[in-house]
Amino acid sequence: MAGQWRNETGLPSFYSPKTAPQHSESDTDEVPSVPLEDDNPISSHDAAVHRIAGSSSTIQPPPPSLLSPSFTPPATPGTITPSASISSITGASISAASPSFRPARAVPVDSSLSGPESGCGSNKPRLVERLPNVECIVRARIPTVTGTEMFLHLYTNDIDNKEHLAIVFGDNIRSKSLDAPRPGETETDRMVRGAYVGRLYPGRTTSGMMRPSDATPAAENNNNLAGSNSDIPLVRIHSECYTGETAWSARCDCGEQLDEAARLMALPSNKAGGVIIYLRQEGRGIGLGEKLKAYNLQDLGSDTVEANLLLRHPADARSYGLATAMLMDLEQTEIKLLTNNPDKIRAVEGPNREVIVRERVEMVPLSWRGKGGFRSKEVEGYLKTKIEKMGHMLDMETK
Repeated sequence: MAGQWRNETGLPSFYSPKTAPQHSESDTDEVPSVPLEDDNPISSHDAAVHRIAGSSSTIQPPPPSLLSPSFTPPATPGTITPSASISSITGASISAASPSFRPARAVPVDSSLSGPESGCGSNKPRLVERLPNVECIVRARIPTVTGTEMFLHLYTNDIDNKEHLAIVFGDNIRSKSLDAPRPGETETDRMVRGAYVGRLYPGRTTSGMMRPSDATPAAENNNNLAGSNSDIPLVRIHSECYTGETAWSARCDCGEQLDEAARLMALPSNKAGGVIIYLRQEGRGIGLGEKLKAYNLQDLGSDTVEANLLLRHPADARSYGLATAMLMDLEQTEIKLLTNNPDKIRAVEGPNREVIVRERVEMVPLSWRGKGGFRSKEVEGYLKTKIEKMGHMLDMETK
């Protein structure tokens, strides 16, 4: 029934496999998952919605004008999924539950080399002349709908007036600029802007940050470890995509990539933590208004690259200097980069390789891996264009 409903309405399927909400053993009002004809259970939330609506005997699909609340927010950080989905990243054993599933690969890269052996493609991305000056002005703990916690860092800079973000998974990744003492501030001031260690609680009076004169400042408790690649954090450089992340667009896989990056970074087996650098450069740098014009051009027959060019924009106008500077502020100078875009590897490293990308972890669409996700003619054309015209390293034979 579920598959039939999706075909009839044309709605995109979920970004990620649904998960049941967390309940304690003492919960007595938990709504059980309801099996459908294709053996895919719907979530207890959806079952409750149908029950409240009075559909006690037959599950009725929502009207075509409604989208499932499972889209908002994406309930994936830390979700337990088969270990095969992250085996190449965390070293967990590969599950044989899905014979069609090929786990994501982590490929060593070295941008100091030239040619195919570098693993960075043949293009020479545009590099910034200097890294911008960035400052983290506030940090806050974000509990997620799955129980995982992350820390949201808000940054200012000296090249634009936008609020760029770093979403940090793990307790050991800290911002130098946030932790630095500021003249005249009180302990309460420090806690309010997020410059504290441990957890906040009612009645707390000190930040727990040691003074510069102390031997080992708490700010030095960073995840800047040397050694095996298991000590290197996962990093995703993600450019804002309102349509794909908020409006459930099936024209791109941006929402799915953000969702999957958060899930991988929040897994308990990922001991090194992770960082999503969220840059406010909508539409590959052209802005939301021009991006919507490009969508109309795509409906008139252009692909995503041709549409940008017809609007007199570059195919990709993004810059990654801010990402490099933010990673340096978080003291992450060796990373594993979640991307299919070879241009990002060298661009994120900075003009003088201030940050080193040790591995590139591919981001294969979930539907290509037999792990849910969604399909549409628009996203298939979008991915095809990124591979053929933008050089993205995404093996279409994995489909």
